[in-house]
Amino acid sequence: MEQKKLRAGIVGATGMVGQRFITLLDDHPYFEVTALAASARSAGKTYAEAVDGRWKMQAEMPANIADMVVMDASKIDEIKELVDFVFCAVDMKKEEIRALEEAYAKAEIPVVSNNSAHRMTPDVPMVIPEINEDHLAIIEDQKKRLGTKRGFIAVKPNCSIQSYVPPLSALLKYEPTEIVVTTYQAISGAGKTFKEWPEMIDNVIPYIGGEEEKSEQEPLKIWGTIENGEIVKAKEPVITAQCIRVPVSDGHTAAVFVKFKNKPTKEEILECWKNYKGSPQELKLPHAPEQFITYFEEDNRPQAKLDRDIYGGMGVTVGRLREDTVYDYKFVGLHHNTLRGAAGGAVLIAELLCKKGYFD
Repeated sequence: MEQKKLRAGIVGATGMVGQRFITLLDDHPYFEVTALAASARSAGKTYAEAVDGRWKMQAEMPANIADMVVMDASKIDEIKELVDFVFCAVDMKKEEIRALEEAYAKAEIPVVSNNSAHRMTPDVPMVIPEINEDHLAIIEDQKKRLGTKRGFIAVKPNCSIQSYVPPLSALLKYEPTEIVVTTYQAISGAGKTFKEWPEMIDNVIPYIGGEEEKSEQEPLKIWGTIENGEIVKAKEPVITAQCIRVPVSDGHTAAVFVKFKNKPTKEEILECWKNYKGSPQELKLPHAPEQFITYFEEDNRPQAKLDRDIYGGMGVTVGRLREDTVYDYKFVGLHHNTLRGAAGGAVLIAELLCKKGYFD
């Protein structure tokens, strides 16, 4: 018997990440898009009218979505009638996002968020499904706080950390103590294309607001433990980060230096990367990459243009692993920032939540 699809809403449907959600959910085996919501100025228009001249995806807009009327994201009671859960990718002030997502959850609508507003809320799981699926257990504590039976919030982490957290997570048994990372981040991370941001052509900007703090702190929550109804951040490793905007359309690259308490051999590291997987691979979730981490032997890989789309943009690629003169090892990581790093990562979380019964 064919499984009945869950009804998914997209809150913040007109922005770049919202558009990416639309392309990823087109003909999805578990979910169908039944509501699109955005700000009051887009509400009442068809989706095609609301994003006229602003459709940024290479894939064409699905015909069934083009004619769908956009709803006002603040009218939760109206949206509630049409959805089983929502994806959230709104462009608002952090405190406004926090309030909006909690309002959806309190209306008994589970929220899978692409936003940063609740990433550091102690009882909100911030999940990379292959790495810290166990943090979903905190949802029961969160529901008690919110007073809900079914409503909750789960978030995906910052896009930039997904080029280095997976390869480091595979090596946690060797106890990394110090990490230095520099990320080279694509312009789509700012929701822009070169047409809209000509200043980025032939340019590098050595600052992305708020990004370095997230890059240093979010991995510690992912590697943290649940204690007394809260996720407590890991104390080690110590991470220092620099985040740089580079003239690349899609794909965040990271240069990583790492020191271990128990230094592994190069062969042991490569073996860990090759064998690292989680529930998405075991359950064969629709957006799970067959191989989570792929290592390239070539000196000039991974490259954003060549490698960001591996496994539909959901895989992480690594290269240039070698011993270092100051740290134990250094390597380069890469992932597709709007697929694995944003909407795709959130869709994978939703697929896992669905399979594990959290939407029931």
